Amino acid sequence: MNSITHRVNYYETDRMGITHHSNYIRWMEEARVAFLDQLGYGYLQLEAEGVISPVVGIDCQYKRPTTFDDRVHIKIWVEQYNGVKLIMKYEMTNEATGDLVLTATSVHCFVDQTGKPLILKKKFPALDKLFHQEAEASKK
Repeated sequence: MNSITHRVNYYETDRMGITHHSNYIRWMEEARVAFLDQLGYGYLQLEAEGVISPVVGIDCQYKRPTTFDDRVHIKIWVEQYNGVKLIMKYEMTNEATGDLVLTATSVHCFVDQTGKPLILKKKFPALDKLFHQEAEASKK
């Protein structure tokens, strides 16, 4: 399980002084980019090799609000991977209080630059193996 910490910026809050809900999805992407970097397969490398991984689904459960200057700890892991579809799981907590602020999943596929679906095992067998390992590790 990998993680990052995000500090809530002032511009990410709304008129009520709480973090606007759309920002959590952006933080999920931050965590996902860091996760892939930690695996050794960053987005830049994947895209340079012609692999694009679009988001095809998002599900967020907002638990508690965050505000300016809160530090949000974001855990990310592979919940499921079948070689074609990747499901990432996220858990965000307020570092100061320990409160759970969000749980979420994002669903991804893999396509080439023309939008044609890719079987990752053929294009990046090492990454395919890592995703399978990460999915198995998260079940333990």
